[in-house]
Amino acid sequence: MLFFENMALRRGKKVLFEDASFIINPRDKVGVTGANGTGKSSLFGLIRGELEEDAGNFSMAGGITISSVRQETPSVEAPALEYVLQGDEELCAVEAELSRLEERAAQGDHNDADGQRIAKLHQKLDEIDGYSARARAGSLMHGLGFNAEQEQLPVSSFSGGWRMRLNLAQALMCRSNLLLLDEPTNHLDMEAVIWLENWLKAYQGAVLLISHDRDFLDRTINRIAHIEQQKVTLYSGNYSDFELQRAEQLAQQQAQFERQQKEITHMQSFVDRFKAKASKAKQAQSRLKALERMEKIAPAHIDSPFHFEFPELGHLPSPLLQLKSADAGYQVDGGVKKILSGVGFSLMPGDRIGLLGKNGAGKSTLIKVLADELELLAGEKVSAKTLKIGYFAQHQLEQLHPQMSPIQHLQRDYPKATEQELRNFLGGFDFNGDKALEPVAPFSGGEKARLVLAMLVYSKPNLLLLDEPTNHLDLEMRLAMTMAFQSFEGAMVLVSHDRHMLRTVCDDLYLVAGGKVEPFKGDLDDYARWSLEDTLQQKKASQGKTDSVSAEEESSPAKSNDVENELSRKEQRQLEAEKRKQLQPLKNKLKKLEQQLEDLNQRKAKLDEVMADPTLYEESNKDKLTQLTGDYSAVKSQLEQTEEEWLELQDQLEQLV
Repeated sequence: MLFFENMALRRGKKVLFEDASFIINPRDKVGVTGANGTGKSSLFGLIRGELEEDAGNFSMAGGITISSVRQETPSVEAPALEYVLQGDEELCAVEAELSRLEERAAQGDHNDADGQRIAKLHQKLDEIDGYSARARAGSLMHGLGFNAEQEQLPVSSFSGGWRMRLNLAQALMCRSNLLLLDEPTNHLDMEAVIWLENWLKAYQGAVLLISHDRDFLDRTINRIAHIEQQKVTLYSGNYSDFELQRAEQLAQQQAQFERQQKEITHMQSFVDRFKAKASKAKQAQSRLKALERMEKIAPAHIDSPFHFEFPELGHLPSPLLQLKSADAGYQVDGGVKKILSGVGFSLMPGDRIGLLGKNGAGKSTLIKVLADELELLAGEKVSAKTLKIGYFAQHQLEQLHPQMSPIQHLQRDYPKATEQELRNFLGGFDFNGDKALEPVAPFSGGEKARLVLAMLVYSKPNLLLLDEPTNHLDLEMRLAMTMAFQSFEGAMVLVSHDRHMLRTVCDDLYLVAGGKVEPFKGDLDDYARWSLEDTLQQKKASQGKTDSVSAEEESSPAKSNDVENELSRKEQRQLEAEKRKQLQPLKNKLKKLEQQLEDLNQRKAKLDEVMADPTLYEESNKDKLTQLTGDYSAVKSQLEQTEEEWLELQDQLEQLV
């Protein structure tokens, strides 16, 4: 599908990579990894035809339709749904021509040729599933977090993050066979990330994916193309497999041995310490497993440019902060919009809490309340006298002074610190040499995020409040943060769609839902199931309402809430059990089919790779080619049949809901 032969790519005088020889097959799902600046995005530019190779050869098979996510969204007045539909360019062209011809016919200005052309265009619409296009676009938008009312809102009415979701939906709308995704999860919440994972698993084309979300990579790819030291190396398996393979390779390099052992010992101390105090709670056990695994892959990251840790804090007050019967929300025109109600908990030294909940449920609202960014509507917040908060949120990146350097930002807040002390500290965040003295205005989002985090660490907080701290950060920086958090002595509250960070950092999970904040007893996999079932339950409840009940609820919302509250916990559990009983067999079968699809796709990919060998078509390999062709046909037939079964089962599940 994509053929790279002894290829080199440069940007200016800098060689990004050279002597690259590999093939991307039609069903490959490839994670493209490497440090910032190694050429990942430039590789995408080459494939899109925006750049040319500087040496060697790059070629593509014919008939490839490439889709990628636009990085800028115009502030247009077009409805969001129509904007998403523009991703299917052929559909838009057919509809535009059809509209023009039908309008001319309505005015009496047409001929037989026009009538024949209109008939052909309707036939074409049927061939490209044009009649179901709007339903498909709506489904994509719903999966990415939009509701039905938002489909008709103008694009200009959405914020930057939601416009990026529209760009992603537009890219997925394209009937492509090659999908290029550069950090697609940056603006998504956890529910949308999980939905995108499942969408990509069912996608029938090839995917090249740049992502710093390791869980997302693990669940969506089957190969890694890793760029380092001006080379592109391909690995089989997902990102976790790649880390283990790379760790084994580096372990064989004797010159690195001592440093590897130091990293392993450093990580082992965290594992032993946590194992001694870990509770039997499911999330705590998940964290223990994740830490044990981090110990194994530590050698794969010995060349990371990021090395920092939180300072020792000495005596810590307990509790650090308390909320008592707290209500939180916002002032709006005509009154108050309450988001959270009756929230009460205490934060003790050593607490590591991850907040879960759907978009808009109130996670960021809670963080703002704790950070003194938002006043309570009711209730009480009690802070220790020596409480020192380290608060990270995305808007803080915009509050950096554009003409000041990293070192000047720290000197402004800590004038007594020496320049060398600050240089040494900033070096741990990869602000080395002149980089520490450059104005931050041209810095990338990742560099600005690193600087804000560096300022936070230097402030010596005893309570960390982190709202999506990993956005824009690469995998090495995320790992360095995870390591630093292990030795942090204070309390921490974390909101993140990075499941790996939640899994390795948090001991306890709290669910923000229905205006409440309550402990969540499961782990992240349990939360994913809860989120899916909650969505299905809401959809089912909405569809199952009778007209009379709907009318009553519209006239008396308070009465509806009273009736709902009267359901006993026992009745609710019975309803949930009944629903699970209906859905579970279908889910189990669906999971089995997905595994079969994955196995068949891997077999087909291996056959594609073997059959790409030019020597196979020589006369001496005639019998081998015949055998492989037969195997290929059998696998393709099984794949098509399994895909058809999967689609039918998916339809059954949706109808049941």
